[in-house]
Order: sequence, then C-alpha cells, then structure tokens
Amino acid sequence: MNVSAAPRTPLSFRSLMAHPLAWLLAIALAHVVVRVAVSPALKWDEAEQMLWSQELALGYGAQPPLYTWLQWLTNQVFGPSVLALSLLKHMLLALTYTLMWLAGRELLGQRGAWWASASMLLFPALGWDSVRDQTHSILVTAMACGAWWLLLRIVKRPRPVDFALLGLVCGVGLLAKYSFALVIGVMLVAALSVPQARGALLARGWWWVLIVGGLVVLPHAVWLASHLQEATAGTLAKMEIQPERALGKGLLALLGNLTGMLALWVLVALAVFRSAWWRWPLAPAAPWAQQIFVRYVLLALLALLGMVLAAGVTHFKGRWVLPLLCMVPLAVFTARPELQHHPRAGRYSAAVVCIALLFLLAAGLRPWITGLRGHPDELNHPVVELGHALRQAGYDGVSPIIAADHMLAGALLTRFPRAPVNACMSGKDVATCVASHLARARTAGQGWLLISREDRLEPGWWASASTGRPALAMQSIRLPFHKVRPGVPPAHYQFVWQPAGTAGASTRDP
Repeated sequence: MNVSAAPRTPLSFRSLMAHPLAWLLAIALAHVVVRVAVSPALKWDEAEQMLWSQELALGYGAQPPLYTWLQWLTNQVFGPSVLALSLLKHMLLALTYTLMWLAGRELLGQRGAWWASASMLLFPALGWDSVRDQTHSILVTAMACGAWWLLLRIVKRPRPVDFALLGLVCGVGLLAKYSFALVIGVMLVAALSVPQARGALLARGWWWVLIVGGLVVLPHAVWLASHLQEATAGTLAKMEIQPERALGKGLLALLGNLTGMLALWVLVALAVFRSAWWRWPLAPAAPWAQQIFVRYVLLALLALLGMVLAAGVTHFKGRWVLPLLCMVPLAVFTARPELQHHPRAGRYSAAVVCIALLFLLAAGLRPWITGLRGHPDELNHPVVELGHALRQAGYDGVSPIIAADHMLAGALLTRFPRAPVNACMSGKDVATCVASHLARARTAGQGWLLISREDRLEPGWWASASTGRPALAMQSIRLPFHKVRPGVPPAHYQFVWQPAGTAGASTRDP
C-alpha cells in the first residue's frame, strides 16, 4: 500500500510571519531603523568600536578582538556609520534569539522554544542595556546560546560535525569576551556530572572541540601571552576588588545584580501562570537536561560567590552575568513543559511582545527624554551640523583629528570617514599622546585638527595638548542641541585647525 506524503506548505511571506521567531527578528530590524533615525551621534561603546575598527589588530586593550573585526567588516560594506554599528549589533541580537530558539527546539515544542528565546528580552541586560549601548556582551551571549544548542544536540545524538561546531562556538566565544571561559568551564563540569551527557560528550569525535576551538583562538592567544597586563587591568579595575571589605559589599552587589536580572521575567511569569509556576511535582521534558541545568546554575552561583569570598570582587554588572545565566528560562520551561498548554499561555507570549515594544519605544524616545530633562547627552549632540561647521572653518576632511574624548572622536569619524581619528583622553598622558599624533601628521605632510566639547572637557586638557607648541589660535563653535527644551545652552566645541604646510602644522614637537 502506498502512503502519500503530507503536502508541504509552500514558502510565503505569510508562512514566514506565522513563525514565532520572525517576530523577534522583526523587532531587531525595527531597532536598526529606530537607532538610525534617532541620532547620528554615538554612545560610549559605539564610539569605542568606531575608533578601534579603523584598523585590524590581534587585540584591543582589555577586550578580545572579534567584535571589532566584525565591525571593521561591516564598515567596509556600509561605511563607518550609525547604520553599520546598529546593523552589526542587532544582527548579533537576532543570532542570539535564533540560537536559543534552536536550543529550545531540542527539548520543547515551538511555543516553549519561543518562550526560552523571547524571555531573554525580559532580562534588562539584554532587552534594554544591549539596545542602549553594548557590544562584546551581545556576541558572547550569542555564543553561550549556541553552546547550549550544540551541547543538547550532542547529548541526544553525538556527531563529529556538532563537536566541530561546538569547538567553533567556544573559540568565537573566547574571542568575544574572556569571561566566556567561565561559561564553558561550568557547562562542561555540569554536563560531565550527568551519566547520559558524559557518555555523549566522550563519544567518538570529541577531540574536534579542542582542535577547532584551539585553531580559532591560537592567533589571539599568542598576542595575549605578551599583553596580559594590558588585557586584564581594565576588567579588574571595573570589578572593584577590595578584599578588606568584600564580603558585605560583594554579597549585596551580587544579590542585587541577580535580582535585577531575573525580577521582571519572574514577575511576568507569576502574573500569567500563577500557582502553575511553582506547582509540584515537576515533570521535566528531559530529565537528563534538567539535571544539567540545575547543576549548571548551582555551579555558576558558586563561582560568582567564590569571586566575592576568595577574590574580593565588590562590583558586578548585568552584562557580566547575562551570558552565564541566559539559559534560565530554557531550564525553567524544560522543567515545566506543561505550561506550553496552559490556558493563559497566549498571555505570556503577548506580555513578552508588549514589553519588547516598550523597549523599542523607549529606545526611540531616549534623546527627547534627556532633552526634556534639560540634561542633553551624547545622542543630543548636533554631529551633522558640527561636521558642516568644521568644513566651513577650513578643515579638509582628510587630515588627522585628535579629540579630547572618544565619543566626540567616534562621531567625527562617521562624518569624516577618510580621516584618521584618535582620542587623547585625560586618563592618558595627553601631552605625549597629542605630540605623537601631530608628529605623524607632520611626517605625512598633513594638517591636523584638535577639538574638544565643553560638556566632557577635563580641566587642563588644552594646556596639556599645547605643551611644547606656541600659543594655539583656538576657535569656537556653538550649536543648539537636538531634541531639547527651550532655554538649554547650546553645545560648545573648541578647536584648532592647522592646514598642511602652515607654521603651526610644521612646528617641531618634543
């Protein structure tokens, strides 16, 4: 007897939009449109990436290089611009949602997989902070989601190709952020402690993880060996290691961070599912996976606690914990797969979408909110008008620019993409930094532009920048901020422009 196969649904726009994942991808695309429309100015991390991506290097200070490499590549296609910055960020966010959805599909139905993915939007570190201003943390979170997907696939059916992909994901994760080593380590220990997972992870082909991951990381590892102090000093400073008073302050910081990360998601789930959220006994979709998840979370919390007790860490940020615990919704919905068929299940999906749209609206209103408060920030700066004013003042658009802060420098690079742009900030030796850039400009037969903005100008910056040179003919530009209430003082920029071949451009620097 011949059994005919079920007819395949033809691919169409309607069928694509019926897929739950499409809504997450549509929201990511909407954020790109909103960011480009809102302001041509740059936030902290955006400006940092704009400056770093002027050249390829094996390392960039305290950060691994991969995100900057990807930004360099995106800039080659779209030019150094807000569009390039936003496209890369939101493509990586879309990848994050997709990989967690794939992880969810290994254990749950389509609705449960969507919940595991979309629930991450309710973590402020991903749903809001990543939209506001983040870079490396987004890439490392995407790789954490990819590692969970491949681990679950391998436990169900170990194949050499999945081991190789897991090695690739691990290598990419380490090139995204060094803290990914903690994610890998905790995940490995938790999985090896479960017999079914241990047998799969030690199956034929496991060595591909080491081979592929090692090859991906090797070039940067060689660089890191000779730049270890440079790569770790910044991160250690942010963690505020204070052994003499670590216990109380560190525990409060850790508890507050975990609460801030999970609270919104837990409250939404409680409001929708009520007593079904904590009803016992559990009937997990895959007992072995639940064992991995529980042991992983316990080990992760122990690791964070150990950072407080043993290392004296007193400061945590949501973006540091996000890659480590982004799998919590997947773990919970795997423990309670029956929620997928709950009478109010549709309300949970609707609540997630509504909050995602609120974040989108907030992202679009950011400059208006700060402007109405009378405290304009980076996104209110008139970057386009500043570029026009500098050209009218004689700047040629290609000579080196040295700015007093990196956000102004990054914004000017988007206006003058052919110019080498650098920042000599007060945390550095400003006099030496400026002198070195001007010496390179002189050697290349170029002019130079020194520039600052009043709202981020450190005292004494111009005095340091002028060390060893005759008195500089400083000029000023005042331009109204964008999207601010009446009466807010205009943005004030000071600059010195020395064309090539003038006495100021050829002055010998110390």
